[in-house]
Amino acid sequence: MKTININLISILLLLLGASIITAQAQPATLEKPMPNFTMPTFDGKTVSLSDFNGKNVLIVFPRGYAAEGRWCSICNYQYAQMLDLERRIKGKFDLQILYVFPYSEEKSHEWIDAFPEQMNLIEDMKNPKDDSERNKRRAEFAKNYFTEKYEFKKGEVPTPFPILIDSARTVSKSLGLFMTEWGGSKVDQNIPAVYLLDKNGVLKFKYVGQSTTDRPGINYLLKVMESML
Repeated sequence: MKTININLISILLLLLGASIITAQAQPATLEKPMPNFTMPTFDGKTVSLSDFNGKNVLIVFPRGYAAEGRWCSICNYQYAQMLDLERRIKGKFDLQILYVFPYSEEKSHEWIDAFPEQMNLIEDMKNPKDDSERNKRRAEFAKNYFTEKYEFKKGEVPTPFPILIDSARTVSKSLGLFMTEWGGSKVDQNIPAVYLLDKNGVLKFKYVGQSTTDRPGINYLLKVMESML
């Protein structure tokens, strides 16, 4: 009888745990509150969305890997843009940026460590060493898309806002973002997304990328903030 009771308790605890996990995040709907979630951070802390009640919040989900062993250049550029945005909005909008990384803490440190070189690769793309047709096309794209030049030193990449570690992809999956194959790439990745919440936690703006190049830039996000916050 004792064994049966213990087993029943174990099952109930597992069911309770599962219900808590699924209750942490639900699909995001415009003009409705964004469901709360809790995640560990890059620097070993724990952050909940509810920690920022009373503040406007911008949540960014990068793609992460573009292919096996290759980080998404556009996502790296977007992170540099978010650093720039953080600087430009200082004292305005009462805004908190959250950057949600869909991998382990170890992978997040690898990404930060590789970030300066990744930005150098973007500059190399603009100025290829040979003039093959492929490189010409890539250079034209890079010059049109990566319009700003961002430089960082190894070991000195800023992290002024929380980088959240969604290693179980609980939130990413609940929002319909996590994919193992997308855009012809077979690798664990997120569809890029941006969510803007007002001070009441209500979702005012939502972007989920239909391609890797259509995500909103700094100037567009500033216009959205000015009109909605």
